[in-house]
Amino acid sequence: MAAPGAAPVRVERVLDTAADLLVRWGYQRVTIDEIARRAGIGKGTVYLHFRTKEELFLMVLLRTHHRVAAAMVDRMLADPAEVLPARMVRSLFLDIAADPVTRPLYLGDPEVLGRLAHEAAETLAGLGERRDAVLREHLGLLREAGLLHTDRTVDEQHYLLSAIGSGFYFVDGMGLPYAPADVHGRAALLEHALAAALHAPDPPAGPSAALARQVADRYRSLIGHIDDEWRARVR
Repeated sequence: MAAPGAAPVRVERVLDTAADLLVRWGYQRVTIDEIARRAGIGKGTVYLHFRTKEELFLMVLLRTHHRVAAAMVDRMLADPAEVLPARMVRSLFLDIAADPVTRPLYLGDPEVLGRLAHEAAETLAGLGERRDAVLREHLGLLREAGLLHTDRTVDEQHYLLSAIGSGFYFVDGMGLPYAPADVHGRAALLEHALAAALHAPDPPAGPSAALARQVADRYRSLIGHIDDEWRARVR
């Protein structure tokens, strides 16, 4: 079976349908029967590829993480400035805001995932640990290049990035009357906050293409881990 980025059309159709129903109905309510009916295939065909409902929806989550990471890598290689945390998270914020399906799946919305979050905890926890390790390497490379403050530890910068980014996602769904109405305005404020917290005020130069390739390679390793999990489960 191919990796998430190159799955057969039939499998992609099943995953698209499952993702849409998961977001609209929640994990508990969605059945394999309904997925098969809406995808226009037989239930037995779904089980040819996915052994259980849990495995099907775990693949939905893995595919979402694959797509988000792959898009991030593509942006870094196209524009080295995308390796800067403020730029990277701004672009990610805009991507997720534009896709009502990706947002709850990537952010692990408990209202949508329900019991699935618990059932997939081991796999998703492993993915989260690898993502954290890659981000720490990413921050280390930027510190060595003089692009980030060094008066804080990598742990502290990791925490700052996570706390500020998560805070913006949290309040974005609250409909605050004083928040910028335009998502690009909110993304710009997120970029500003992270740049002030993390970026060196007078870097020697912007990120080079070589640095961007180094950082992108770290995230490619994360994608490889996602693809390994995929191949171990999908038939």
